[in-house]
Amino acid sequence: MKICICCSLSFTDKVKEIANELEKRGHEVLLPNGVLIDAIYKPDFDPVAAKHDNGYDAIRDHFNKIKDSDAVLVCNFTKNGVENYIGANTFLEMGFAYYVGKPIFTINPLPNYDYINDEIRSFNVKNLDNDLAKIV
Repeated sequence: MKICICCSLSFTDKVKEIANELEKRGHEVLLPNGVLIDAIYKPDFDPVAAKHDNGYDAIRDHFNKIKDSDAVLVCNFTKNGVENYIGANTFLEMGFAYYVGKPIFTINPLPNYDYINDEIRSFNVKNLDNDLAKIV
């Protein structure tokens, strides 16, 4: 299965571990370019600044990866005291994945956000409870 990972770039180290585990299980993994560049080239890469500098469009690029995938995996961990954090870009990516008909998995349960609870639950997200073997 081809899996596109969506996440906060704050989770880069954990996401690289998850990608490696998924690949060991025979999956192809599509990572956000910020994770790829951090892993390979520059840890200080800022995809938003890059768009302004050279026309790079991180959001459109990641949407294309979502379209090319079989499923989306949201890596949602604690960030700044918020359990199972899903940021604005990841929420946007989840909405797009839902729109194009991709199954959406989360590593951890959905966060409790008063302002998007109904919307995020409408995406029919499947929680893996931190068990990658549940991706099918």
